[in-house]
Amino acid sequence: MAKRHYIPVTADVPGISEDRRAFIRKVIRTALAAEGVDFPCEVDVLITDDEAIHQVNLDMRGVDRATDVLSFPEFDLTPGQLPEAEDADPGTGLVPLGDMVISWEHVTAQAKEYGHSNRRELAYLVVHSVLHLLGYDHLDEGPQKKQMRAREEAILAELGITRGA
Repeated sequence: MAKRHYIPVTADVPGISEDRRAFIRKVIRTALAAEGVDFPCEVDVLITDDEAIHQVNLDMRGVDRATDVLSFPEFDLTPGQLPEAEDADPGTGLVPLGDMVISWEHVTAQAKEYGHSNRRELAYLVVHSVLHLLGYDHLDEGPQKKQMRAREEAILAELGITRGA
């Protein structure tokens, strides 16, 4: 898969090796390709702890708690809709899709709770966030949530990541 996207992965917690950062980039590239994103884009990633994600959640969303992942899309899209070429930053030529923030504490706790690996939980949260950046939502309990869950599972399967992985 061509490395046409700029995906900086910043971490302010220990344990986020270059291999783990490369894995996050691979997951993002796979999710983008699966959704038909065939233009150069940028996705910024921060791996942090519960305290920091709690503060981001409070500051940006008015939600006074830590969550596993936050997504901040650059565009107001609907599933299947993509930004246009003219949305690219003139200086870089990249379309800025948005930012994701992931709590490493939640990754490890949820992996244990669900009985799978940290790798699988991290991949799930990254795919979940990419889909949010591309307009998917799950706030209803109906067709939107079902559509998002189906895309998450399809992308994880494409990566060879199963529930037990």
